[in-house]
Amino acid sequence: MKADSHTRANRHAQDVPCPRLRRMAVGLAIAATSALGVWTMFRILHVEGITPLELAILVLFAITFSWIVMAFWSAVIGFVLNLTGRDPLSLKRRPKGPQRAPDATSRTALVMPIHNEDVARVAAGLEITCRDLPAETPGMTIEAFVLSDSTDDAIVAEERAAIAVVQQRLSGHCRIHYRHRDSNVGRKAGNLGDFCTRWGRHYDYMLVLDADSLMSGDTVIALIDEMMANPRLGLLQTVPIPVRQDSLFGRANQFAAALYSPMLATGLSFWHATAANYFGHNAIIRVAAFTQHCGLPELPGKPPLGGDILSHDFVEAALIRRGGWQVRLRTDLGGSFEEMPSHILDYAKRDRRWVQGNLQHLRLLHGHRLHFLSRLHFFCGALAYLSSLVWLGILAISTLDALVRALSPPNFYTSSSQLFPNWPIAPPNLIMPLLGGTLAMLLMPKVLGLILGLIRQPQAFGGRAKLIMSMLLETLFAMLIAPLMMVFHSRFVLEVLSGRTVSWDTQAREGRALPWRDTWRFTWVWALLGAAWAIATWTWTPMFFLWLTPVWLGLVLAAPLVRWSSSLTIGRGLRRSGLLLVPSETQTPAVVGDLRIDPVPASGEAPQPPPEEIPCDMPVQSFRSRGPHMANHPTQPLS
Repeated sequence: MKADSHTRANRHAQDVPCPRLRRMAVGLAIAATSALGVWTMFRILHVEGITPLELAILVLFAITFSWIVMAFWSAVIGFVLNLTGRDPLSLKRRPKGPQRAPDATSRTALVMPIHNEDVARVAAGLEITCRDLPAETPGMTIEAFVLSDSTDDAIVAEERAAIAVVQQRLSGHCRIHYRHRDSNVGRKAGNLGDFCTRWGRHYDYMLVLDADSLMSGDTVIALIDEMMANPRLGLLQTVPIPVRQDSLFGRANQFAAALYSPMLATGLSFWHATAANYFGHNAIIRVAAFTQHCGLPELPGKPPLGGDILSHDFVEAALIRRGGWQVRLRTDLGGSFEEMPSHILDYAKRDRRWVQGNLQHLRLLHGHRLHFLSRLHFFCGALAYLSSLVWLGILAISTLDALVRALSPPNFYTSSSQLFPNWPIAPPNLIMPLLGGTLAMLLMPKVLGLILGLIRQPQAFGGRAKLIMSMLLETLFAMLIAPLMMVFHSRFVLEVLSGRTVSWDTQAREGRALPWRDTWRFTWVWALLGAAWAIATWTWTPMFFLWLTPVWLGLVLAAPLVRWSSSLTIGRGLRRSGLLLVPSETQTPAVVGDLRIDPVPASGEAPQPPPEEIPCDMPVQSFRSRGPHMANHPTQPLS
């Protein structure tokens, strides 16, 4: 009986029925919905012939509308699967208990690459994650590796002292190793590559953590168990949820991620199947697959679009998938957490780095033998930021078109021999249906996430009334800051395309309220732009001014929005009022609630040395040809 149960669980771990049919069905739904919207817009614009400006609007609309449609259908699929309790891959209810064979064994390293980070937070996060592991893990050996390539000598000294203390505290529970390398070659990807070529052969899997990652022991065990049960699985990504946020901006994003992200990720997992993506952290990877297939080359040319591949995670997922391994997204585990920037300016600073890295991916779209979905991940990652420039383009061209029409006197006689005037033809009654349909699809993921929250765990969000109020507050806040993020992202894209590069520095995560001086220094240009935009449209085309209100208002209020959204007082006041509450606050897991950040000891013992090295090679991959070293692995074809 036990053997039969294990066989069913093991089959569940590998079973992904009809992946091509899923992708075809979702692709057709996206294509049909997009075509309907674009055709409707064409009919609206083509009443009296289409001008070059209107043609430009149509092309840009097609891009943004298709982007909205993709998110809409992923949300619908995720909603249905969550509502029915189905696993997005097997389409069955996930079996309880271990999936691995009873006699299976494995060795796993929790690896945390760090670079000039807050040492106290690093040590506290790693310690609580390791401490949350079960006292006994039959068949599993779990250790941790801090991989430092910090360049500040004072920070390195703090790291050594802090990790030595953690080693002593966790002695007998979990072995902690520390390695510092003097070079930052390859950045994070090079840091992990160095680990794999020196100590990777000690381990079957590595669970990659960021400096701000937290992960419950149960989640760690579940990830290792699934890897052990599925020998074809190369990478398994979780859905990290932000925690420990106090500012209004941080709490709004934390609430949105907790309510919507698992549902959206479930929808994506359904049609991504075994060609999912990798977020760079809170994921477990088969070391042999990573070592064999993820040696990243430098891109030809100079930065920002050449040189080191900055957003390495998408590329590593694509290479693992190209090597014949499955890449999956696990959406049902609730113990995967991270932290995030606490205000808009730090958030935008992080996005500036990601813009450069994601635009590099456009150069890899034609990479040799990449899976179609890997190419789609590259394209969508770039489009996430290019769409802001597209949206800005639509608004700018629409404004120009409206002003031209308002300032040009009507001409009803286009020929000297014309007997009767050419009266304007009213556009078909399609404008409001198109606008309403677009807004509905844009807001539907939020509405579906709210419905799921009301049905499944309203008390985790403060109760039904508070949940509804929080959702409305978060939606209003997102609408107000959207224009500011649009102009930030548009500027970043133009900077990258014009050849300006950016340093890849430590990310700020701790909450702090911004002074007014800083908010005005970074937003006064956009406030003036919004005011000029509003005055021009109000003067010559008042109706368009009203349509444009959400845009110019968000820009005019840029400085107050940045200042107030960074406020810890407002954020904490909302929490006391029961608004923007999330499960990590109302049902606090130990790995979050027990986190204590102690001061780093001024000096202390040196950390224990890492285990003996077992050197191996990590072949550098090519996107132009597939070398013989990449022809290895799983014998069964993957879909």
